[in-house]
Amino acid sequence: MSVAAVSPPSRFAQFYALTKPRVVQLIVFCALIGMVLAVPGLPSWAQVGQMALASLGIWLVAGAAAAFNCIVEQGIDAKMKRTAWRPTAKGELSNQETLVFSAVLCAAGSALLYVWINPLTMWLTFATFVGYAVIYTVILKPLTPQNIVIGGASGAMPPVLGWSSMTGDVGPEALILFLIIFLWTPPHFWALALYRVEDYRKSGLPMLPVTHGNEFTRLQVFLYTLILFAGCLMPFVFRMSHWIYLVAAVLLSAGFCGYAFALWRNYSDALARKTFRFSLIHLSLLFAAMLVDHYAKPYLT
Repeated sequence: MSVAAVSPPSRFAQFYALTKPRVVQLIVFCALIGMVLAVPGLPSWAQVGQMALASLGIWLVAGAAAAFNCIVEQGIDAKMKRTAWRPTAKGELSNQETLVFSAVLCAAGSALLYVWINPLTMWLTFATFVGYAVIYTVILKPLTPQNIVIGGASGAMPPVLGWSSMTGDVGPEALILFLIIFLWTPPHFWALALYRVEDYRKSGLPMLPVTHGNEFTRLQVFLYTLILFAGCLMPFVFRMSHWIYLVAAVLLSAGFCGYAFALWRNYSDALARKTFRFSLIHLSLLFAAMLVDHYAKPYLT
């Protein structure tokens, strides 16, 4: 066996892993959609620069929240296959190193947003940090099986942050985007929890499949996708978007409902994995369709 095969990741790779890159990428993508939708027509070069700075600031604070989460859940992460590879769980990085790293990222991102974007976006982003890293991770997650429902408010904030970074306020359109992600989060996460239930049981966390069982959770996933379907129609109903978005929203939401219904009626771990993966496709393509519709709207009206 070669030395390279057993050598630990570089320090940079370890610290970068703390930021949960794939999760943060989705956060920044959703925030960017909020920014773009807040600007009528094509953005100017100055606005493009503003979007880039806002995305960087949001990325820094989101990465800080993810790193702080790794400290709080170090013991839990070590018990779960899905998270046992994290540097804190493996003991590759100390809690002190991780805390300093989180603090530096949060301070840098907050300063950037306050100085170059606007104070409202900075405070909303910092409140999201507190909501995820403290209220959800420390209080809600070990306390109630509804943790992901209540704590989902933090995960639904990125489009609001994006909108406020360009406008300096929070409009009703931003709240509709918030609602979509808020409704999307429970069926997305519970699909994962269904096939990772033994990990959560070992960790001692009161996730819904552990406390209420597989069948009840599957029903909740299906019911939430129905509510989400209605929520995804709101951008069209309130004239934020046009027909391109409507077609995409109907097809994607019907697909999510179809997966959830099949999961409810005939469970398997493989189907739960497919449902979880489709939930990621659903949100990504839904927001991408909203973006395409935004620029196509002048040609459709």
